Amino acid sequence: MRAPLGLTRTRKMSNNYNDVPFGIRAVQRLSRQCCTRFHARRDLLYKMSVFVLTFLAYACYHMCRKPISVVKSVLQGNCSTALAASGQECGYAPFDVPDATTLFGMLDSAFLFSYAIAMFVSGFVAERVSLRYFLSMGMILTGVFTYMFGIARTSNIHSLWYFIIVQIFAGIFQTTGWPGVVALVGRWFGKSKRGLIFGIWNSHTSIGNILGTLIAAHYVETDWALSFVVPGIIIAAVGFLLFLFLVDQPEIVGCYPQAGQQERRVANESDEEQDDEEQGRHNDAEINYRSAPTERTPILSRSQPEAVPRGRGRPISLIDALFIPGVVEFSLCLFFTKLVSYTFMYWLPLYIQKSSTLGPELSADLSTLFDVGGILGAIAAGYLSDVSGMSATVCTGMLFVASPILLMYQQYGALSMTISIVLLIVVGIFVNGPYALITTSVSAELGQHSSLEGNANALATVTAIIDGTGSIGAAVGPLLAGLISTAGWQYVFHMLIAADIIAMVLLGRLVFKEFAALRRASHRIRIE
Repeated sequence: MRAPLGLTRTRKMSNNYNDVPFGIRAVQRLSRQCCTRFHARRDLLYKMSVFVLTFLAYACYHMCRKPISVVKSVLQGNCSTALAASGQECGYAPFDVPDATTLFGMLDSAFLFSYAIAMFVSGFVAERVSLRYFLSMGMILTGVFTYMFGIARTSNIHSLWYFIIVQIFAGIFQTTGWPGVVALVGRWFGKSKRGLIFGIWNSHTSIGNILGTLIAAHYVETDWALSFVVPGIIIAAVGFLLFLFLVDQPEIVGCYPQAGQQERRVANESDEEQDDEEQGRHNDAEINYRSAPTERTPILSRSQPEAVPRGRGRPISLIDALFIPGVVEFSLCLFFTKLVSYTFMYWLPLYIQKSSTLGPELSADLSTLFDVGGILGAIAAGYLSDVSGMSATVCTGMLFVASPILLMYQQYGALSMTISIVLLIVVGIFVNGPYALITTSVSAELGQHSSLEGNANALATVTAIIDGTGSIGAAVGPLLAGLISTAGWQYVFHMLIAADIIAMVLLGRLVFKEFAALRRASHRIRIE
């Protein structure tokens, strides 16, 4: 026998209230007492909170990835003259050896390969659990392992395997970030001007890199352990902040950002006089609508797959996601674009120091200009994608320009500080622009492709496939750079240029399709 409709609605509202984060409950109570305008602008305020919290979260993830690139020169023993003269520690076993670049390549690969492999699992899990718990736990554990890398110095740990294991676990827990934040932004924001919104939002990657570099550079010549300890504490604190304030589903706070959802809600609430059979049908519709998981949702659902029709919220498999048009092409393209971006991310400070007379701190500070260019590139790529509706063409155009710019930086970047600054910013624009567009706007678009029939729960899986494939390239790039750099840094740049060209070629079919669609649209306009 079915429960009365009023009791069902009361239970549902009670469950929704229990899903609301503790901090949001406190804000709601406070707003009812002192700010009546809160309810009028509720949707906008919640969207802003999700935008800011996810921005901070992923900036912190990237902040924790940067210290290793900054401290490499100090661990290796290639210290500045001032540091050596002051009698400070210069070099740290087991990295104070001639082939230290190979050991650094092993550390980078331990992190990046574990990150790439675990990314596919994280996308699977993210669709089935509360994203608030998922992100909070991931950030706190990322902070723990970042902290553990730093305390190796204070604990006098010199085992290479210790550092490798710490990097492996850091890579695993960092995978909680990307599927989680992209799925959240995809839930809360519609498709209008998505490229520009994601372009601005995606600057968290570069902001995180800049913050991580500046924090690590501040301590690198006095106590490199703090280069890891401080970011580890910050990301754990922000993770706790997300636990208190992150609203991972619009419906638990009464927000319905999409028209279809709003209409379904109104229809359900207007039929209080229906008989038991029709009440059952409405309850089923509400279950489908509430298909997004909460913190009480088990990781593996115990319900039968047939209970939720395909296209109504049931998570899709990795194989199904691969058949979405464009997923394979963009995934392979991201493999090579992320290879280039992460090679710069992990080796640029050391390359600047090797090719100039700058010390570790100044080299690290100068390398942040690459990320400044990345911010501009992400925004530009998102805006151009919105205006043209041709994401593959925008990526291809930026990759086409990136190749000669890389060659120019390798040839002329060390001539003067001014030339180096300008070229680093330009390189950042054209290297990070396609990478940012694919990982954000394109991933969100493919995760809500028309072939999915409105299944928003596919977003985390599609994002994980695209970014996971790209992360394999991110692991390969720094590893190859560490090996090739022993023969000469010019060969590293030749590898990066070749990767950009391959990435451009991989998008060729999609570019042709976009231009064909543009010609058909122009032809229809002329006929009309």
